[in-house]
Amino acid sequence: MGEGGLRYDRMVERALRGVMHDALVHVAKHGLPGAHHFYITFRTDHAKVQIDQSLKTRFPQEMTIVLQHQFWDLSVEHDGFVVTLSFNNVPQRLTIPFAAVTAFTDPSVNFGLQFQAVSDGAGTPKPAPAAIAKAAEPPKPGAAKSAKPASVTQLPKPADAPAADAPAAEKVVTLDSFRKK
Repeated sequence: MGEGGLRYDRMVERALRGVMHDALVHVAKHGLPGAHHFYITFRTDHAKVQIDQSLKTRFPQEMTIVLQHQFWDLSVEHDGFVVTLSFNNVPQRLTIPFAAVTAFTDPSVNFGLQFQAVSDGAGTPKPAPAAIAKAAEPPKPGAAKSAKPASVTQLPKPADAPAADAPAAEKVVTLDSFRKK
């Protein structure tokens, strides 16, 4: 596609990221409905990602977070989102631009989107296999919590997500099917 051509691939990518944006806005306003929950994979080496150095050291290229019951203070902007999670009982505030996200999945309805990594100006490398970071919300003062403790694991999918263990049934939309070869 030469200069001035219509970049449908970019338009579709922007529209698909808009689906993720809208889902997160809904959750920020109303909470997660029913069994919905999200796995969000993002590039930790993206220039605009803001995470604690200990997490960046542990996950130097890519990380997957789970937004289910144990997250708080989710705020969504036009170009990204901010959420607080707890890693090993230590609350961490994560700032994730949508350009750093490489996958968004809601296993409760077998829905998933994969995105092309958007360059951050520093030549973001190709995505590496994601590690899953499962976070737990710290207990609220005066409230007993039956949540599992926070853990970070190198498993490809968490054991407590049976719907995600069936990738053949999962609908993943990629832009490659729209690209000219």
